[in-house]
Amino acid sequence: MKYVYFLWLLFLFILPISIVFVYSFLEPQIYGGIKWSFSLEAYSYLPRYLALIWRSVWIAGVATFITLAVAVPVAFYIARSKLKNFLLLLTVIPFWTNSLIRIYAWKIVLGNNGLINQFLGLFGIGPVQFLYNSFAVILVIVYTYLPFAILPLYAAMEKVEDSILEASLDLGASRMYTFTRVLLPNVRAGLLTAFVFVFIPALGSYAIPDLVGGVNSKMIGNEIVRQLLTVRNWPVASAMSNILTLIALLSIIFVMKRGERR
Repeated sequence: MKYVYFLWLLFLFILPISIVFVYSFLEPQIYGGIKWSFSLEAYSYLPRYLALIWRSVWIAGVATFITLAVAVPVAFYIARSKLKNFLLLLTVIPFWTNSLIRIYAWKIVLGNNGLINQFLGLFGIGPVQFLYNSFAVILVIVYTYLPFAILPLYAAMEKVEDSILEASLDLGASRMYTFTRVLLPNVRAGLLTAFVFVFIPALGSYAIPDLVGGVNSKMIGNEIVRQLLTVRNWPVASAMSNILTLIALLSIIFVMKRGERR
């Protein structure tokens, strides 16, 4: 069994990351592909994309924070509800629909002639530009990855005994204090898992900023695709992917270390 796990880890994790890492230190060919000669040219392009990298981290970070802020009370309610199975079903129902269709649905809702602007038009307001900006990207990221945050938080909160929370309230603690200082420390593992499940895919998101984002809300995933398919500069795309992986890894380590100190 351990050999099966090792082969899975080798072919689906170590080997792809190693190929991307090696390609970033090679020279590009004119029509795509790479030349097997060592070069640091790909990394010399990265400083001009610092603003794009920062924008990607900022959008992913804000979206992750909002997602966790919404998922925590929702997961707590589901864990204490008598209809938890039904509510969990409602949580996973969006997975039954293709993600691209759900993103396009937001264009119908947020567009200048969309449902929200039609409603605002009844009061003489608008049209308001909801689409093609960072707001739209963050909103759709939160909607898309909210179930990924709710499920691990629910699994963690279900294991917390009601007697622990009741004891805190009986000792005079407020509901907010009990929630933030008693419940959340007991579900730290669920919070870390939810952070990983949301932040990493949000950081490398491509379809969401491509469909609902504008020029000023493109993310690093969009530039990686452009370098691969349009510019056909594989080493630069690989170097960007390495930076993306490094940022995600450092973020996870920082959150885990901070959680351990607490």
